Amino acid sequence: MFTPAINQISDDLDSTPNAVIGATTGFVVFLGVGPLVLAPLSETFGRRKLYLYCFSIFTLLQIPTALSPNVGSFIAVRTISGFFGSVGIANGGGTISDMFEPDERAGVFGWYLLGPLLGPTLGPLFGGLIVQDLSWRWIFWILTIVCAFNTLVGMLLLKESYAPVILEARKNAYEREERTSSKYHFAGEDDRPLRVKLLASMQRPLKILFTQPIVLIMATYQAIIFGTAYSLYTNFEEIWGEYGFNHTQVGLMYLGPGTGFFLAAWFIIPRIDTVYKILTKRNNGEAKPEFRLPLANIGAILLPVSLFWFAWTVEFHVHWFPTILSTVFYGLGQVLIFNTVQNYYIDAFAKYAASAIAAGAVFRSLIGGLLPLAAPQMLIGLGYGWGLSVFGFLSLALAPSPLLFWYFGERLRLRYAIDL
Repeated sequence: MFTPAINQISDDLDSTPNAVIGATTGFVVFLGVGPLVLAPLSETFGRRKLYLYCFSIFTLLQIPTALSPNVGSFIAVRTISGFFGSVGIANGGGTISDMFEPDERAGVFGWYLLGPLLGPTLGPLFGGLIVQDLSWRWIFWILTIVCAFNTLVGMLLLKESYAPVILEARKNAYEREERTSSKYHFAGEDDRPLRVKLLASMQRPLKILFTQPIVLIMATYQAIIFGTAYSLYTNFEEIWGEYGFNHTQVGLMYLGPGTGFFLAAWFIIPRIDTVYKILTKRNNGEAKPEFRLPLANIGAILLPVSLFWFAWTVEFHVHWFPTILSTVFYGLGQVLIFNTVQNYYIDAFAKYAASAIAAGAVFRSLIGGLLPLAAPQMLIGLGYGWGLSVFGFLSLALAPSPLLFWYFGERLRLRYAIDL
């Protein structure tokens, strides 16, 4: 949200734009680190508690961000904010898995995924409008108000969705009423000591990441996409500045990928469930996680094509309309890859969907946070054409992944099966 104000922040805090970008890096990296802790905790204590605690802390952290006296404190508070702000990424997929049947999830997940994807696109638009007339600090005062309202709504309306926690609470209530213990049990009950459960749950995301080839490779794919997106967003001010755009006009350019996100969620993502149902029916009613992957191949084509398109229209200073149009197709491709992969994780790991998504998120956010630090120098050294094409070549190298896992995914899952 503060990317249109990077130069203003660096001037106000007597720093450099690159140092201010470090706040984005810290935030994004801890968006990945947070789920390693928060996702397993939600599978022990429940989703609702984690949401509300993290929402509250995230809200409070906006205040010291707005009051930051120097760039060091600004980066530090934004980094910590990333940890607590990651609760939606950590538990969102798990919550959807709790609430919907497999053949309903993709469409619902598509709309949920708009949140973390539209944040980096709509955020700079609103940020640009704010800093056009107000100080950059007002971005975080407004965020404080919005987050406080969101937290209050969550306290009033948010219900627990994780079945083992609901059943555990119901069991304990029955036993309190009857003044008995160990009388009731439920399927899948984990009666190990809390310390043992916590240790096992904390190890689960990394265990999934480093023992499951599909998760590791697709997490790498998502990481490249995530890093590319943040590298573009943090350099939009410079790129569109060459077109003579002001803060508000630069903010509007973020609507390019945002439009792609909406189009994908509205028209394409529901077809993932359609394809899933058709393939399940053809397979005598037996569903497989790989049935989520066919539409990922469309995204795998759109990503490199749109990146090369954007790179060279910027390089040759082509009119802004065809240039921004390329980012619409980038947004389409990004949603298709993210949605199909996240749904694959949910289907493959079911009860531990939150941990599986966390496993992918940590790698994605580490790369996504670090790449923007290198992007400005790379663009200066190579120019926009070849500099941005580097991201296109990376996405092109990983483009065959969905097709390969369509053919070999089940074999790999069975070969590397683990006890969670």
